[in-house]
Amino acid sequence: MLTLPPDYVPSEKEEFMNPLQVEYFRQKLVKWRNELLKEAGGTLASLSEGGIHEADVTDRASVETDRALELRTRDRARKLIGKINQALLRIENNAYGYCEETGEPIGLKRLEARPIATLSIEAQERHERMEKIHRDD
Repeated sequence: MLTLPPDYVPSEKEEFMNPLQVEYFRQKLVKWRNELLKEAGGTLASLSEGGIHEADVTDRASVETDRALELRTRDRARKLIGKINQALLRIENNAYGYCEETGEPIGLKRLEARPIATLSIEAQERHERMEKIHRDD
């Protein structure tokens, strides 16, 4: 394991996916996953507090709507945790940062914005165009 300087930020001037960059993104992914898991624990605690005790039908409907929204949010977080775990596995396999379709570097700016990205911008755009074409059929 590598120790990052506290102010380290990946740079285009460095070799792509050098050990410092890999460790930077590994730490970023682990931190993100831990935050999501912590939030999920809070959600479970609030949902297990018991049934809905609102006497008013409108209040009860509001509470049920809030719970449904919270469950959808947690489901998205669960899927995101899965993608984070896949990204961490790609780090272990030395495949992180490279497009699954072309093998080309994804790019630091894209990885900074979306650390779980598996496609380069160009490949992602092609993928979205194909989806749109097939969706319109």
